[in-house]
Amino acid sequence: MPDFDMLVIGSGPGGQKAAIAAAKLGRRVAVVDRPDMLGGVSLHTGTIPSKTLREAVLYLTGLTQRDLYGQSYRLKEDITVADLTARTRHVVGREVDVVRSQLARNQVTVYSGTARFADPHTVAVSEASGRERLVGAEHIVIATGTRPARPGSVEFDGRTIMDSDNVLSLERVPRSMVIVGAGVIGMEYASMFAALGSKVTVVEKRPGMLDLCDVEIVESLKYHLRDLAVTFRFGETVAAVERHPRGTLTVLESGKKIPADTVMYSAGRQGLTDGLALDRAGLAADARGRIEVDENYRTEVPHIYAVGDVIGFPALAATSMEQGRAAAYHACGEPVGRMHHLQPIGIYTIPEISFVGRTEDQLTEDRVPFEVGVARYRELARGQIIGDSHGMLKLLVSPRDRTLLGVHCFGSGATELIHIGQSVMGCGGTVDYLVNAVFNYPTLAESYKVAALDATNRLRQIDRLD
Repeated sequence: MPDFDMLVIGSGPGGQKAAIAAAKLGRRVAVVDRPDMLGGVSLHTGTIPSKTLREAVLYLTGLTQRDLYGQSYRLKEDITVADLTARTRHVVGREVDVVRSQLARNQVTVYSGTARFADPHTVAVSEASGRERLVGAEHIVIATGTRPARPGSVEFDGRTIMDSDNVLSLERVPRSMVIVGAGVIGMEYASMFAALGSKVTVVEKRPGMLDLCDVEIVESLKYHLRDLAVTFRFGETVAAVERHPRGTLTVLESGKKIPADTVMYSAGRQGLTDGLALDRAGLAADARGRIEVDENYRTEVPHIYAVGDVIGFPALAATSMEQGRAAAYHACGEPVGRMHHLQPIGIYTIPEISFVGRTEDQLTEDRVPFEVGVARYRELARGQIIGDSHGMLKLLVSPRDRTLLGVHCFGSGATELIHIGQSVMGCGGTVDYLVNAVFNYPTLAESYKVAALDATNRLRQIDRLD
């Protein structure tokens, strides 16, 4: 008889929820993770510390209050790394306690160490003491997450040439910084350091940034970041990064040279599977360390599941949690509800971006007619109160049945506001519901009514002419 009904490798959002879901169903469950990584990459080097750092930046720089108190307004003049990381350490410490408490309350056994397969049903756990223990399980869930991908041609030292993990341990706020890669992580850190006053240059080989987002929203972010002195080098490829005693020199293939204190690479993520000895379980990962799964998150070996970033897109903490629960329910023979196709995306740049559904470009390409309704924060009383004159909410509405085809938000609270649109879309609601609904005043949520009225006025004009 195996030691456990389910063994989960990794305690991040996906692994933790898989373990607790199985435990709630009365199964014997264990989790394996490194002693200093309870809560996973998301809690220690990813989502939680980076978003906490963002809050510290916004608070200490007073950036969001400058429309009210003047462009020179700043809560603290000389912001140090210690100022920024104090909040991060506090939040991470509290969250680790929450994770540990939840696992303990649900009687989940936690093994501190690294795991590798001994055979399809057995995992060898190497503890910090050097001791190795074999743990058997009927079902195994791989939830090991990812690490930043590092190009082999670049000599990382973690101080002057770094990846997104190293940013959290910077010794000082750099005066200048080159960020290679204009994806989600790259742009989040670009906006944070620009807000701190660093001179940021973003280098991206593609012709633009955040191509998953609405074009108008991206243009708004680009305008805002240029206002913070961010320089963009699109269509450029890094040929070499030179480390010098007084900083770095990034050489582009076009011949341009960019001096900076530090260089941060944001070149995607690599699955943390190279130490798992997957071959002993009859599995293999692709070149990016990702594991292939079916619609129930089962691997090629039916009793082994994989969830979270290690299986690739969308690689979000929110979706990883749902994947973990779904995998646990399936392994335990419970009915599994399908994850809704409408999944909100949140990008924590400054200001933040969030959207659900399709973009204007996607609808145009698919030949789906739509009308646009827009609300701008500067026209909302709440926008004036909080000093956000940049924010906006955009609704894409079907003229055929008046349903919402997409919701796109840019500005304060965007990642919270988006859930109103998600709920209306998920329930098959129309723009008329938003027109007739009463929203608290003054709130940013009122932007839905304003944007809905804008869209319906446009639809009315079309109807009159038709």
